[in-house]
Parts: sequence; C-alpha cells; structure tokens
Amino acid sequence: MENELPKRKPTRLKDFDYNSSGAYFITICTENRRPILSNIVGTDVLDGPIVALTQYGKIADQYINQLNDFYEHISVDRYVIMPNHIHILLSVLENGASGTSQNGPSRTSVPTAKQHSAVSRFVSTFKRFCNKEYGENIWQSHFNDHIIRNRQDYDEHVKYIYENPMRWHYDALYSEE
Repeated sequence: MENELPKRKPTRLKDFDYNSSGAYFITICTENRRPILSNIVGTDVLDGPIVALTQYGKIADQYINQLNDFYEHISVDRYVIMPNHIHILLSVLENGASGTSQNGPSRTSVPTAKQHSAVSRFVSTFKRFCNKEYGENIWQSHFNDHIIRNRQDYDEHVKYIYENPMRWHYDALYSEE
C-alpha cells in the first residue's frame, strides 16, 4: 500500500538483556532537533568547552542529577547537555531489574519485557519528570543507545562526551534552528 509508513529498524540489540550490569551510552534528542537545551559559548583553556544551559537545559540537568540518586542500581557516570540532544554514560549495577532505590521501592513500575529495561526506565522517567516541569513534551519518542563493550570503548565515550561541545558545528545532530 502507498500510505503505509516504512517499518522502523529496531534500535535494540536482539537477545541482549538490557537489565544486565554494564555501561550504556545513550543519546536523547529534542523533538525536531530543536536547539533549546544549551548554547555552546566557547572554550576555556583549563576547563575545556563552555556550555551555557537554557531554562530547559537547567531542568534537564537537575533531573539527570536527581535520577542519579533515585535509582540505587544506576549511576550517571558522565553526561553533556548539547543544544538539541543529551549524551549520558550510564552504568547499570547488578540487580538492574530490581526496581529499588536508596529510599525503598522505586516510584516507577518494573515491567518484565526486555524493552522496559533499567536504561529504558531511566530515560522514560527522566523525560516524564522534565516534561511535567516544562508543561510540554520536548523530546523525540525514541532514544539511541550503545552497549559499552570494554574499557577502551568506555574511555572513548567519556572522551566523546567531553569533546562533543568543541565539535558542535561538525556534529551530525547540529542545527541552528
């Protein structure tokens, strides 16, 4: 049929347990890649890139840090808030499917389906909390993830997060609109 939408390629690694302990590099984009989260305003010789957060970015930053404490089995190792996307390097510790936090049971449900993994729950909760404060949805419905394979892969993603603001104008997600 002419009106059928193309079938989306699955972004999840087939037969991988996303509740297993390990590190994950995730990218969450704003809807239509609107550059509303931050501005890259320069670089500092000692501190590197200077990212000025907008009001949207400040709220996102607040919830990234709160969720780091919200789930006892998830750790936000590194992140950067770019103008139209966020990169987060997450570590899921053992028992990622437990649904517990430091303050007792988590306030999010613990579905059993693999697509509702610890990583998916983190992203979903993050988006929901931000959107509630924004008063609107600013996020694309999906997010991208990469399973960190080894220490070298982890180090490369840490470097990528650090250097991403310096390469903003060359980034595949770059947009001035």
